[in-house]
Amino acid sequence: MKNALSFLFLALGFGSFAQQKETFDLATYTIPLGWKKTSNTENVVGYAITNNQKGTYCQIGIYASTNSKGSLEADFDSEWQELVVKSYKPTTKPEMVPKTSENGWDAQAGVAPFEYNGAQAAAMLVTASNNNRCMSIVVLTNTGDYQAVIEKFLESVDLKKIEGSSPPVTGQEIKKQSPNSPAAKSAFTFTTSNFDDGWTSTVQEDWIQVVKSELKVLLHYPTSKIDVSSMDYKTISNNAWNTLVAPRYSNLNNFVLLSGTSDYEKPHFVAADVTDNATGKKVYVALFKKGNSGWIEFITSDKNSFVRAFGLDISKVDYYNTESVVWDPLRKMADYNKFAVGAADLEGLWTSNFAGMTQYVNIYTGADAGASSHSSTESFHFTGNTYHWELKSASGMVGNLKFQGTKSDGRQSLPNNWQIYFSDLEGKPKTYNAYFSCIKGARILWLEDSAYTTGYTGYGKKE
Repeated sequence: MKNALSFLFLALGFGSFAQQKETFDLATYTIPLGWKKTSNTENVVGYAITNNQKGTYCQIGIYASTNSKGSLEADFDSEWQELVVKSYKPTTKPEMVPKTSENGWDAQAGVAPFEYNGAQAAAMLVTASNNNRCMSIVVLTNTGDYQAVIEKFLESVDLKKIEGSSPPVTGQEIKKQSPNSPAAKSAFTFTTSNFDDGWTSTVQEDWIQVVKSELKVLLHYPTSKIDVSSMDYKTISNNAWNTLVAPRYSNLNNFVLLSGTSDYEKPHFVAADVTDNATGKKVYVALFKKGNSGWIEFITSDKNSFVRAFGLDISKVDYYNTESVVWDPLRKMADYNKFAVGAADLEGLWTSNFAGMTQYVNIYTGADAGASSHSSTESFHFTGNTYHWELKSASGMVGNLKFQGTKSDGRQSLPNNWQIYFSDLEGKPKTYNAYFSCIKGARILWLEDSAYTTGYTGYGKKE
């Protein structure tokens, strides 16, 4: 390990040396002679060399660029968690190399030991950021034999200069670019999310606006204004259109209202060519809802643009023969209601409640055979950088319920804006994946144990 950790003394920089270069994403580089390409996808390209006699190896992974978190420090922390901690579980925090800057990019490197098949190895992460994009390289090795080779490789890396690079778009900057769609004022740290696939979400007064090039999608907040008392499927769709869409448009043409499908979760779909009252432009608007997606409004220049972007032509939807998956590209847009977490955003009491009941009946007589129930309440009370966590539950047969509970106190921190570290939950430290979703006037905190990614639990803030 001593030799492996000597990578800390590598002189990081961007330059070149005279050999044939390769390009991946924003990086141009020279791979050492004798190294073999081990992977080549849109997300990562990998190279490796092994010495079977010595049992040694060295691997290089060059990862596609992603949207910056806004600073080199935040980008490095995020990439370290995602690319190193999740896969290799290093035994210490990374030892850091002083950062360098060139050609509009800042670079930071860190290295830490880890175990692989019972043997010691080292993982090194080099992250470069221009506060708009970030790109990372991971080096894995169990020997110091390749130190000079890796040093030469890193010196060969040349990152493309992005003219006009700037920090990720903030809510205020969105307001300047789109005066008709200002970001809503918020006490929360983050009002904009830039996703790796090019979509950008912005918090607004009555919806989340999601944009990509000329495409615009509005994720409407839940509202009681839509009359859903009717048992008629089409009436509910009409009510939603008249409440959420119609007031902002005029000159309705080519109106289409989906009559229904044989899906278990029936989709609502209404569309038309209209004129946007705010801009005077003619646009194609579709309103969609399926299951728990919420009402989603799609705005494109015309119907063909909508079909190209989302793969759905409503004129070809058949009641019996249309597969449920055709709605997935529309439904997945609901996932863009997702925003990072700032430390100050956590202050206060956040709670989550669950309750369920099962009724039993004698299969021979039909007589009541009792019922079982379960209910639980979980809460996090954040004060500064400390918290109090509590879980209470009641379960069992009705009339003979058993009550249980546990609690702990500790300190929390944010390894990055998408995770929260707790010093003590159920007797041990834990890191939870975290994000906010928005409803009108409030946010929901979603948490998931990063060691058991089985799904998120939502917490509402108790005022």
